[in-house]
Amino acid sequence: MTAFSDPADSRAPAPDLVVDGTGLLCVTLLLRLRKEIEGAAPDTVVHVVATDPAAPLDLPAWCHMTGHDYLGPVPDPADRPVYALRLGADALATRPDAPWHRAARDGSGA
Repeated sequence: MTAFSDPADSRAPAPDLVVDGTGLLCVTLLLRLRKEIEGAAPDTVVHVVATDPAAPLDLPAWCHMTGHDYLGPVPDPADRPVYALRLGADALATRPDAPWHRAARDGSGA
């Protein structure tokens, strides 16, 4: 895991997709994130704007559970809390109504 906490750090990957979770608590943020990345290609870099204080813990845990790569916080010109992740090729789906639970193997989501 690489964190990009220095705003001058040019290694922070540019986003292919931005998910704005401003004002959302983590479960709602993960529901939005799950919906926004549905159908996105592996290796897509996603920047997540997340103001929930639990996001720096929850996002890496969710990435670990699903198989996406958590890249860490990234600098933001508007000084918002932004975290980057890269979508994994073999990522596991989560339930549409419960982002902390893996989807059933039959694809039903139950």
